[in-house]
Amino acid sequence: MKRHIFSTIVIMLGCFVMSACVDDDYTELNKGETELALTASSADITLAETTRSDEGVTLSWTTGTNHGTGNRITYKLELAEAGTGFAASYVAADGVTQEYTWTATQEQLNDLLRTNFGVKADNRYDVEARITATVAGVYDVQTAETSFSVTTYEPVSATLYLTGTATDGGTDLSLATEMTRTDNGEFTYTGDLKAGTYKFITTLGAELPSYNRGEDGSLVLRTTADEPDNLFEITEGHAYTVTANLLTGETTCVKSDGVRPAYDHLYFVGDENGWGFDEMAQDPLDPFLFRYGREFTVGREFKFGTMSGSWENMYKATQPNAPYTDTSMEFVPGFDPDNKWFLNADETGRAYKICVDIRSGKERMMMREFTPYKTVWLVGDAAPGGWSLDDAVAMTRDSSNPYVMTWSGTLNAGELKFTCDRQSDWMGAWFMPAVNGAEPTGTEEKMLFIDKSDDDFKAQYIDVNVNDIDQKWRIAEAGTYTITLNQLTETITIAKQ
Repeated sequence: MKRHIFSTIVIMLGCFVMSACVDDDYTELNKGETELALTASSADITLAETTRSDEGVTLSWTTGTNHGTGNRITYKLELAEAGTGFAASYVAADGVTQEYTWTATQEQLNDLLRTNFGVKADNRYDVEARITATVAGVYDVQTAETSFSVTTYEPVSATLYLTGTATDGGTDLSLATEMTRTDNGEFTYTGDLKAGTYKFITTLGAELPSYNRGEDGSLVLRTTADEPDNLFEITEGHAYTVTANLLTGETTCVKSDGVRPAYDHLYFVGDENGWGFDEMAQDPLDPFLFRYGREFTVGREFKFGTMSGSWENMYKATQPNAPYTDTSMEFVPGFDPDNKWFLNADETGRAYKICVDIRSGKERMMMREFTPYKTVWLVGDAAPGGWSLDDAVAMTRDSSNPYVMTWSGTLNAGELKFTCDRQSDWMGAWFMPAVNGAEPTGTEEKMLFIDKSDDDFKAQYIDVNVNDIDQKWRIAEAGTYTITLNQLTETITIAKQ
């Protein structure tokens, strides 16, 4: 877990960091006659997607001089292709004061060069950087330059699909099965595959480029039709988990007994919702778990359906009028028996969260009263307080809904999650994205709640070590955001203004 304690200012499109070397002596009148100088952390840089989060380059500059005026010095940092005289420069920073470094990760530098200076055949760029220092009220403009070379990489595909006779879509490329991207170049799929063959394509409906089977069973990129079209093979129809790592060429395909629940949808049904069918949320860490939270004002009977509007194939209590603390549950394929849980009148007027586990032979219904956290804080290098729990920024509770928290302000580019308790060992209660590295959609979406300090909560997960979970949203662009977080429904909206 990264815990950045220093202060950062993210500028431009939220892609880069201005940090450190902050001059806090606002009253010093004479900065001396320090000559403005600019240096790069390396003269020859090679970038790689496997180390995309590492530092790509840091540009550092001296203060220059304010000629004894007492006025602050304002800096502008530009990058340009060598030899262009900065005619079409990329402005990396403009109007900054009391900041003397600029840093880009390898991924950020790679994207900057390829986007702004065009894609080079050899992926090599000769770059010039220029810092301009301006003192208010002084005509003299100070400049300094430096240069460095960068070898970039071509990013692997952000999408991947399974196609072939082993898949439901067969060889129809427009019906290929989309895999789930878990990280740069890493994909996974869990589901049924038939006896047959398959390969991977990067674009739905397009045969090339594709990833095929190499002689040693690894992934081989195929970009032309005259290259070998070797396929992976499934000898027995079954549920499988397929993984592909485009950066390392590794791929696996293993049988996945019991990894898929019998149903992908579950519904709360009872007196509380007028015997309607409220769809529950499938847990992002464990697909056998389904979650539901609400205030109960009516109580009385409830059970769980597997299809909206259908009274067959339901999950029910194992005894009549079972108390909500009774975790025993059974699947009833027909109509009877029709046992239900029963919430007494004196147990209403409060909120509950329900977790239902539909593992065959291990069915459980876990229902707990829920008291909202008084405060929820923003944490991460995207947040104003960075990774410091002490400096974490608190959200504001909605005056009309104790479960809703709101916050508006500036987010940096970077990672973000929410702590409910600021527990110093980081092993407390958190709200996280359903998928690690997900960018906010700008609309309401489900999120993940975990409590690493609650043994009862952790016991809900049979095959997941909750203490190891550390998922964050990725804020790609700095700016003003409004966040609305609902603790009870476990939904969030992170919207850029």
